[in-house]
Amino acid sequence: MEEKQFSGILNGAVPGEAVKKDENSRRGNWGNQIEFVLTSVGYAVGLGNVWRFPYLCYRNGGGAFMFPYFIMLVFCGIPLFFLELSFGQFASLGCLGVWKVSPMFKGVGYGMMVVSTYIGIYYNVVICIAIYYFFMSMTNLLPWTYCNNPWNTPDCSGVVSTSSLNSSLANVTAAVSEVVNRTKRTSPSEEYWRNYVLDISDGIGNFGEVRLPILGCLAISWLVVFLCLIRGVKSSGKVVYFTATFPYVVLTILFIRGITLEGAVSGIKYYLTPQWQKILDAKVWGDAASQIFYSLGCAWGGLITMASYNKFHNNCYRDSIIISVTNCATSVYAGFVIFSILGFMAHHLGVGVSEVADQGPGLAFVAYPEALTLLPVSPLWSILFFFMLILLGLGTQFCLLETLVTAIVDEIGTDWIIRNKTVVTLGVAVVGFLLGVPLTTRAGIYWLLLMDNYAASFSLVIISCIMCICVMYVYGHKNYFKDVEMMLGFPPPIFFKVCWRFVSPIIISFILIFTVIQYKPITYGDYVYPQWSLAIGFLMALSSVVCIPIYALYKIAMSDGSTFWERLKNSVKPDPTWGPALQEHRKGRYAPGPEGVEVCPLKEDLKEKEKEEEKEKDKEKEKEKKEDINVTIQGSNGSTHNPTPSA
Repeated sequence: MEEKQFSGILNGAVPGEAVKKDENSRRGNWGNQIEFVLTSVGYAVGLGNVWRFPYLCYRNGGGAFMFPYFIMLVFCGIPLFFLELSFGQFASLGCLGVWKVSPMFKGVGYGMMVVSTYIGIYYNVVICIAIYYFFMSMTNLLPWTYCNNPWNTPDCSGVVSTSSLNSSLANVTAAVSEVVNRTKRTSPSEEYWRNYVLDISDGIGNFGEVRLPILGCLAISWLVVFLCLIRGVKSSGKVVYFTATFPYVVLTILFIRGITLEGAVSGIKYYLTPQWQKILDAKVWGDAASQIFYSLGCAWGGLITMASYNKFHNNCYRDSIIISVTNCATSVYAGFVIFSILGFMAHHLGVGVSEVADQGPGLAFVAYPEALTLLPVSPLWSILFFFMLILLGLGTQFCLLETLVTAIVDEIGTDWIIRNKTVVTLGVAVVGFLLGVPLTTRAGIYWLLLMDNYAASFSLVIISCIMCICVMYVYGHKNYFKDVEMMLGFPPPIFFKVCWRFVSPIIISFILIFTVIQYKPITYGDYVYPQWSLAIGFLMALSSVVCIPIYALYKIAMSDGSTFWERLKNSVKPDPTWGPALQEHRKGRYAPGPEGVEVCPLKEDLKEKEKEEEKEKDKEKEKEKKEDINVTIQGSNGSTHNPTPSA
């Protein structure tokens, strides 16, 4: 039976069932496993792969950084990825519902929702800025090419020759160049970014007016996300065929163009030349572990949510390796694309690559766009680059919104809300848009960076660590290994068993310690954030973590038991409904009736059950004796109903 049961697991379908038929008709499934893999790749591969990894790599020893990076991928990234995928797929529930495994820890699910909310708010603002640049690139001349615009200052100095301009303008540029020689150079792309796109205020407390062009692009961004998720995974699963694959086409086009430029080789050398002495630096290992952890999207709730729409016997072990390796390979590939162009720009300016290299918004909206102005037909390359950023951002945003919607729908669970899931999606999108409006003001960039640095930093590490402890030590590693074996048809490899129980929690703890030790108050350029804003940042970080102890105390208080210890034991026991969602998969210890037993029963419960069973057996024996007496005396047809006392 078991051989037949698992004979068709590789195609993600239950044996004997049509591949495209939804296994879970109430909740729905992916159309096929390619949709799930592409969605997960789009979720994991985001803006950080392009604007953070290449910078970290060159700063931490170039090619030498690859060694700790891939070590952390193998011992932390892939195991955590597999853990979350298997967790969501086994129960077919989102980041709230899966905590039926140990109800006291449901606060971890709420913490994941809070983190996803924060990230979803500011991530879409970054996408909307990319959309704005995309539209502004549809011109014969990129607006950040020269310094002759109303928003430019006397310190502006462009990298493009102005020989095509008239003589009076050339004289002005020459005069500006003299000023630049005496002061720090400001590029036209930086002034376009700060003075025109953002019209940045003098501090985080000075909001100023809303930037209407950015607000309009934010509305477009949320509308696109909503329309792509209007039918949940059924619609987003089709969209990802384009959004998850086309960025690789653009990366390849930009890579081919980049390596043909003069100075590109020096940029790539700067990116890859190993500095082996840095391997002994703890900071390099800390950066590698942090980048793997944050890049894969662990503890956001998205992986659990996406896997919950898989068919029960899908091989998520295989998927986790494919997706994790693809994510890291994309980061390395993006480094070639970025540094080939930056090397060309450094060669053109006659400076070192380190002087033009940057990360984050500084790379995406200042350094790289400026380098693109040096290329022939620069608007075309700019359009391609920002279109790629938009698609990379949308892939992540789809999963963030679906995580929140799925958690809400699963938690309420009524037929009405399942039928009207689109209404929930619309409501979440509208709320997300409204919460993002303050980030489109003149002080918006300050708040965006504050959320990026605090809302999803050490809180994610704590959430992930507690999740590992709960599943491996509270629910029990033996129980979970059996669950995975029931689902996949084979037990998890010994390597993953060791990583889940020991190695990954240790690495996660290392990341947390590293994050605390390396903490520095956030700055933006020369602007130092005031103390009250840093306090808000810490409150945002704590708001997701504090969900865990608050819900745990609530659950203990509401659990049965006369003493605290009894309530604690009852609050961590798996819910009776924990297990596979469909009755056809609830076999073995999850089977209803006498064949199945409770999940993770306590010793006290087993003893009580044994006593009850013994009492029932004694009663049955007494009943049988009475029946025998009744039959022999009355000589009736064997009826045992209402035997008379006289008999």
